[in-house]
Amino acid sequence: MKILAIEQEVAGADWSNQEETLAAEAYRVHKLQQSGFIREMYFNQNHCAVIVIEAESAQMANEVLNELPLVKKGLITFNIMILNPYSGLDRIIRNDIKESI
Repeated sequence: MKILAIEQEVAGADWSNQEETLAAEAYRVHKLQQSGFIREMYFNQNHCAVIVIEAESAQMANEVLNELPLVKKGLITFNIMILNPYSGLDRIIRNDIKESI
């Protein structure tokens, strides 16, 4: 299952003296990418992580992300969305064309 996770910084979080936490986060994210759990990673315009995940369920994705050091320290959270294949083109493709292919 493909899942989109968008980071949100926790309001009022204290980011001072978090060098070790950031290093641990980078290490853990790298391992998750190597394992295939994280498929793609980006930063959006607010410098928040946008991550494409491959997991069995949204619950599993949430459980794994909750183990990240920045989440455990209460600095960030993630909004998780299941991504389904786009089916909107079915509305405009005529049945006779679909059946002939």
